[in-house]
Amino acid sequence: GNADRRHCKFRPDPNIPLMFSAVNEDYLGSGWSRGHMAPAGDNKFSTRAMAETFYLSNIVPQNYENNAGFWNRMEMYCRELTERFEDVWVVSGPLTLPQTNDDGRKSVTYQVIGKDDVAVPSHLYKVILARRSRTSTEPLVLGAFVVPNDSIGFSHQLTEFQVNIEDLEKMSGLVFFPQVDKTKDVKNICEVDTCKLMGFKEFTLYITARKVQSARTLHRLEKAMSELREAGIEPDEYLLKLHRKKEEELLQEKQVATREGKAG
Repeated sequence: GNADRRHCKFRPDPNIPLMFSAVNEDYLGSGWSRGHMAPAGDNKFSTRAMAETFYLSNIVPQNYENNAGFWNRMEMYCRELTERFEDVWVVSGPLTLPQTNDDGRKSVTYQVIGKDDVAVPSHLYKVILARRSRTSTEPLVLGAFVVPNDSIGFSHQLTEFQVNIEDLEKMSGLVFFPQVDKTKDVKNICEVDTCKLMGFKEFTLYITARKVQSARTLHRLEKAMSELREAGIEPDEYLLKLHRKKEEELLQEKQVATREGKAG
């Protein structure tokens, strides 16, 4: 799809009474990012659908590095699954899990932010169910993952955060895909598929390409390429072509603006 997130704004969900809703001001200066549960990138098919992912009912306070890094890579893996499976269903959400104290007792404590006391989750979960095709005789594949709401480096693999679906259902108080017999009708997604997330180099090239595409000034364009090289990565052929095309566009815009300025 062609829906563009640059035209979307975070705002309260109009279907939820304001007394039960967060507002953008709750996040200002909190030290937490506004993290999507249903990703904007999964809804490019419709401008309206993408805009609705920016409702604050779909947002939780999320660690900045987690949001832009590991969680982002998990979302990209889910989209990649659609190349190998005809149907992919994903459910994501927040958790506040008990922690064991020094005295051995367990307790649930969590930070709240803003005047609306928006709860900061300790963990985030993602459940993935996929079907090869509607006519396939292969079993469905299923994976449940729980990640801490913290920075997670590239050395960690997705499989480290896999949990039994029954354990996640107990943690969350939710039953996922109740019409599926999860004891016999499904296989472990990480045994059937790779469960491999994009590595540092590939991910950095991808992020740089997005920065290049969205650059509105030559300064921002060159900054994106400079940051890539500072990370010790050389641009690939695709990125170089993208850069040249964007540079030409921005130079033309600059020339037009200069001519119009002189004419005025």
